[in-house]
Amino acid sequence: MTHRVVAEQAIQSRADHPRRSLNLPAPGGIFRAHVQYARLQLDGGDVVDRRPNGRTPGERDLFGRERSFAEKGRKRIGHEPLLASASPRRAELLRAAGIDFDVMPADIDETMDAEEWPDGYVRRIALTKAEAVRPQAGGRPVLAADTIVIVDGQVLGKPADANDAKRMLRMLSGREHTVMTAVHLVFESKSQTSVERTTVEFAPLSAAEIDWYLASGEPMDKAGAYAIQGLASRFAARINGSYTNVVGLPVAVVYQLCTNAGLLIS
Repeated sequence: MTHRVVAEQAIQSRADHPRRSLNLPAPGGIFRAHVQYARLQLDGGDVVDRRPNGRTPGERDLFGRERSFAEKGRKRIGHEPLLASASPRRAELLRAAGIDFDVMPADIDETMDAEEWPDGYVRRIALTKAEAVRPQAGGRPVLAADTIVIVDGQVLGKPADANDAKRMLRMLSGREHTVMTAVHLVFESKSQTSVERTTVEFAPLSAAEIDWYLASGEPMDKAGAYAIQGLASRFAARINGSYTNVVGLPVAVVYQLCTNAGLLIS
């Protein structure tokens, strides 16, 4: 009976725990995001109903799997990296994987050169983000990434407006596209870059479905005008490759780069 009462109290306490939001700094500022905080955030909401915690089934599967990894195989980082990104999705992926880090967003020009190839473009942007933050890093490792969507040889970044987002979604409808992310890690004298590619196939989208998705506002700050971990999960018929890459940061690549740099210690 005593064990049952304690368990019920623990469950109630967990249910009553308020969700915490992620407040990112302006470029140049540092936000501390540690694993203990992440666990409170992940535990704080109802993991069954999307409405209380705002997550889709795809998101819950992702963070459930990676949280399990964080719990069972936690790694310690001797020098927590600075994430040169204001993306809350990348921050959430790192926390879910049990990687401590701080946030220092990079403010750079991400215009693509006319003759630039997609692979070279994402590599250049990730490197430029890291180098923009490095002088303020105080010798700490800097992690940066850039994600693009490619269809018919065209690079789709973040849409400029609703009409641009509609154009992108029409291009993606009923066909395959490639999501490419470059990850760059610089620490001391060692600099590493890796590019991950994932193929995603969208189901055919009707005009009404596109208008509904645009009205949600979700496409507006996403490469390719969609979020695979959000409402657009209903449109993704098949994924071949890293799911976290489509979200915006291939976690396995980050882990390998950090390991190569000697940052992760068992």
